[in-house]
Amino acid sequence: MKRLLSNKQMRQADAYTINDLGVTEQSLMRKAGEAVAVEVLKVAQEIGVENITVVCGTGNNGGDGYVCAQELFKAGKNVKVFALFGRLSPECAHAKSGYTGEYTQSIAGDIIVDSIFGTGLSRDITGEYADIIEKINLSGAFVVAVDIPSGINGDNGLPMGAAVNANLTVAIAEYKIGHFTSYGLDCCGEIVKRDIGITVPQKSFVEVCDDEDIKPFFEKRKRNSHKGTFGSANLVAGSDKYMGAASLAAASALKSGCGYVKLTTDEKVKVSLVPRLPQVIYLNECDLTCDCIAIGMGCGESEELYNKIAALLREYRGTLIIDADGINVLARYGADVLLDKKCKVILTPHMKEFSRVSGISMGELLSSPFRIAKDFADKYSVTLVLKSATTIITDGGKTYLNTSGNTALAKAGSGDMLAGFMCGCAARGLKPLNAALCATYVLGRTAEICSDEKTEFCVTARDIIKNLHLVVKGLTAKN
Repeated sequence: MKRLLSNKQMRQADAYTINDLGVTEQSLMRKAGEAVAVEVLKVAQEIGVENITVVCGTGNNGGDGYVCAQELFKAGKNVKVFALFGRLSPECAHAKSGYTGEYTQSIAGDIIVDSIFGTGLSRDITGEYADIIEKINLSGAFVVAVDIPSGINGDNGLPMGAAVNANLTVAIAEYKIGHFTSYGLDCCGEIVKRDIGITVPQKSFVEVCDDEDIKPFFEKRKRNSHKGTFGSANLVAGSDKYMGAASLAAASALKSGCGYVKLTTDEKVKVSLVPRLPQVIYLNECDLTCDCIAIGMGCGESEELYNKIAALLREYRGTLIIDADGINVLARYGADVLLDKKCKVILTPHMKEFSRVSGISMGELLSSPFRIAKDFADKYSVTLVLKSATTIITDGGKTYLNTSGNTALAKAGSGDMLAGFMCGCAARGLKPLNAALCATYVLGRTAEICSDEKTEFCVTARDIIKNLHLVVKGLTAKN
């Protein structure tokens, strides 16, 4: 598990380390600059180059750059500083006074170190600064960003007017939320974290899971077990127009490890799927005795679907996953129906669906996705799976970011597979938050494995379902 800090949390950690623990800002800046220099030297050795330009701003991020440049100069590299003019912060001025190398008025070199702005940037980049960033991006150099690429918002990964496209980002002390969200995913390049002695006093963070965190969700099975031991999943999915949604959801659920997969759908879908998925139990109505019900995949938007969801919220006692058209009818007919429920609920919208169901504009949502997601989950007492390039998973208390996956999942059918696998995970006993974590992680890792063989362009939903076992096998082998 790795933790991600917001800009505010990082400022608080800095202040705590300096004010409460007595570590000086200059000491932290020296360690940060030295840490970046170590990574730059690694790159220089790997690609066999000597010419390095460090672009230094006027704040503390620029100070890190001056320290880095001095370390590179001492290491015998051909390093020059491109200095931005303006009022320097005291720490930046001190670091600049310690730099004894050359300056340049040209943004060129084999390696360019971006130390213009850090997470403290509070306004959009325009004018001269935007021009400099454009020159960095067009330079053809290997770009190393100090802490975060200049112009990327540390809280949401959005570009603030302009942003550096880095090949490598050296995260100082902690990972930031902006490293793994929105445009940060592409602008950061590879991310390495370097400890500089900052102590984080907070206890609550956005967290990112890895194999070690997910493998307990696939505990070793006892030999003395039967179908009922592993729960039953009921998918309410498919229609004349979207038969494939039912097929993908059911096929994915069959790979989740639950004992029974039941599919409530219309007759045409049943006739189509029985030869391909004979293991599925086909129903006309929902089975309220099932451990988990997932509804909405390919059902089509209708008031009938909304009424069916409302009835399940009132009568069902297990875990209810509302996906796709289920979310769309909540947006159309009213999400407050979620306030009166007897079951545990997981909602799985993508960003546009969530904008509609929450009534919050896309602009506001993209600016503050974690806060808005947490507030919504808390208000409605649900587990929210907010799908994007990386997926926010929160129950209003704990918040996770799933970073597994790639653009192989940016295709029709991915949500159906996710809902099916998640339903099976919840059916076999995982709590809603854990079922959501497990399903998003496994599907993402499977997409990565498939892409290694077939590329992100060519991977299909069938490829992912076919290879789910590879990820699960890897996880269970570690138990």
